[in-house]
Amino acid sequence: MEDGKDFGTVIRINQTRYPTVRSLQFFLIFIVLGLLVSIISMNTIKYFGVGSAAPVASSFNIVQPGVEGLSDIDSWISPSSNLLHSMSDQELLWRASLVPQGKEYPFNRVRKIAFMFLTKGPLPMAPLWERFFKGHEGLYSIYIHANPSYIADFLPSSVFYRRQIPSQVTEWGEMNLCDAERRLLANALLDISNEWFILLSEACVPLHSFTMVYDYLARSRHSFVHSFDDPGPYGRGRYNKNMAPKINLTNWRKGYQWFEVTRELAVKIVKDKTYYSLFKKYCKPTCYVDEHYFQTMLSMESPNLLANRSLTFVDWSRGGAHPATFGKYDITEQFIKNLFENKRCLNNGQPSFCFLFARKFAPSALDRLLDVAHNVMGF
Repeated sequence: MEDGKDFGTVIRINQTRYPTVRSLQFFLIFIVLGLLVSIISMNTIKYFGVGSAAPVASSFNIVQPGVEGLSDIDSWISPSSNLLHSMSDQELLWRASLVPQGKEYPFNRVRKIAFMFLTKGPLPMAPLWERFFKGHEGLYSIYIHANPSYIADFLPSSVFYRRQIPSQVTEWGEMNLCDAERRLLANALLDISNEWFILLSEACVPLHSFTMVYDYLARSRHSFVHSFDDPGPYGRGRYNKNMAPKINLTNWRKGYQWFEVTRELAVKIVKDKTYYSLFKKYCKPTCYVDEHYFQTMLSMESPNLLANRSLTFVDWSRGGAHPATFGKYDITEQFIKNLFENKRCLNNGQPSFCFLFARKFAPSALDRLLDVAHNVMGF
């Protein structure tokens, strides 16, 4: 009986231990499989890139929509054909402020001009611009900021087709007008090939051929922001002393809204928070923030990079709150020649013409402009 008890006890002990040994075996197999999966994953990342192992964040699909991974340089530098995105202004400005750390690019970067149209709706001068751009594909980009309710009807063959960016309502003299300009700059900065950024309106026209405009900007060492010290009531008289000490009265500048800036200054504009907050808080109508914000900020931050003049001709000689508008019967060959022949300016210290563009032109002027464009403007 004692021997039987001992034998039974041994059986029960072995039955008790067997599940424990079996569990330990499964645990060891699980660890080995986990290590194998980790090794395979690391080799996949090493040889195929991070993008193969993880999806791209949808918030930044504007970089390259539809790309599963960013495993080669083309997927980073190729601009999107679709300008629509769901980023907020805060996300967009942050994304646009990211810049390469080195001055050299590991690819053949062809520098482009970003033409940024700030408009409420249609572009009546589009046929003239179409002729201006023809034959220069790959050297320019187009961006349109219109009222959100406006739906463009450009044909797929047009250079303006699907070039609207996500926009918001703008009001004359309000900070949201500068918001729109920063929004245009930020969207244009997402294309790493854009080097020069020109702000235009629906009433602007080119005065010279694309080749001449491109060469002028490529040679210049300066950005063209109209900025000057106006001691009168419409200059210093708009200054708010609450902006001090960051912005003092002696720093206050005024100028035309229509500018051309290099990529370096465009990045500074979209990154700015200090000056922006002061202008938003203290430059209320009748301060007209679009005449002072960029002009003051850039003259303080990068005065050596500014030509302190605009490349867009505007006629204020008739007086009033708005410049002269040119209609059908104003347009002659001599009229256009006078816009760029009667005045000379310095570019890199050398005499040159002052203006590449002009405004304001009424829709009725289009046909006459098309008639004289070849002989006078060169396109």
